Amino acid sequence: MIKSILPDSVVAVDVFTDPPDPILFPEEEMSIAHADEVRRKEFSTVRVCAHDAMRKLGMRPSPVLPGLRGEPQWPPGVVGSMTHCTGYRAAVVGVSAKVTTIGIDAEPNEPLVGGVLAAISLPEERESLAKLAARHPRIHWDRLLFCAKEAVYKAWFPLTKRWLDFEDIMINIDPLHGNFSAWLRVTGPRVRGQRLTAFSGRWSAEGGLIMTAIVVSSPGRGGPSRHGAERPAAHARHPQTTGAGGR
Repeated sequence: MIKSILPDSVVAVDVFTDPPDPILFPEEEMSIAHADEVRRKEFSTVRVCAHDAMRKLGMRPSPVLPGLRGEPQWPPGVVGSMTHCTGYRAAVVGVSAKVTTIGIDAEPNEPLVGGVLAAISLPEERESLAKLAARHPRIHWDRLLFCAKEAVYKAWFPLTKRWLDFEDIMINIDPLHGNFSAWLRVTGPRVRGQRLTAFSGRWSAEGGLIMTAIVVSSPGRGGPSRHGAERPAAHARHPQTTGAGGR
């Protein structure tokens, strides 16, 4: 499902149900030894996806352990991102020679609970969301904004190992072509000599889910686009925002 908003340079594996007997590495099992059932299912299934994605990438699967902030620690040579929400798990991976960083997120196409939008958004973003909601009411744009900022953080953290607040990002959503731009309001890292000032990504709303994806290509491998993210594959589907509502 998330493949539709990803370039050909990465591999994605996603599922809608949890396997009854997921096979994990011993180190992964140890990291969730005291987790509750919900956390265990999320953790286990998304790592099964990650292992499968590494195989499809042509690499031997390795443990993907959580770091100090919960971020997935990928094996050498692998760049990736994972996401899970109710009824959906996904992992996306690429090789570091071709891809610099990846950030994905999936959320239910439902409104944010009270007070969350004010906490995660800028005044300009809220003004834009109001206009989008009036034109395309079947998509919960506040949730899409949150989803986009989560993808930005997941792409940002492997490059910087620094926290990024919601107000440190300005999101501009293109409702017609399934794109979004994320402008950094703080100094970004240098990626192989180039200062990263923004990310660009893709989004989709279908099947009751909202998904966002950022893939930043490595310089010299087709080159980054203007905002630092790799352009999607030519066959990627544009989400329908009029009439279908992404359902």
